[in-house]
Amino acid sequence: MNSIRTPLRKAIVRLVKYFWAGPWTLVGLSIGMLGLITGGKAWWRGGVVEFAGGFVTFYLRWFPLIRNAAAVTLGHVILGRSQQALEHSRAHEMVHVAQYERWGPAFVPAYLACWVFFGLCGRNPYYDNPFERQAFRLGGP
Repeated sequence: MNSIRTPLRKAIVRLVKYFWAGPWTLVGLSIGMLGLITGGKAWWRGGVVEFAGGFVTFYLRWFPLIRNAAAVTLGHVILGRSQQALEHSRAHEMVHVAQYERWGPAFVPAYLACWVFFGLCGRNPYYDNPFERQAFRLGGP
């Protein structure tokens, strides 16, 4: 009986994590779909959707705060400039996926609050951000 409950419990927990990160996943899916419409590609890997190319490349080059990023995570979506950029940054971005699963809709406001705080303190808002520090420590570059 207990062995039946364990897979069910895991499935429920996984579903809750997808729902909790869902608002930001929808933002990522919207950007990714624009990428597909404009010639990009998509892949399903490790429980996330990855998009690269088309509008996604333009977005990563020009959107404020992430300008010139190789990849960025929004919920259960990872946006990358190219498939190679996704491969290189996947472990790092998967740490951010786990952070979205913990923080849910509050992740982006908390991330941005850290960004502003460290910027105002004269520190590097990206490299000193505790969310990025954890992603570099656990997932690499």
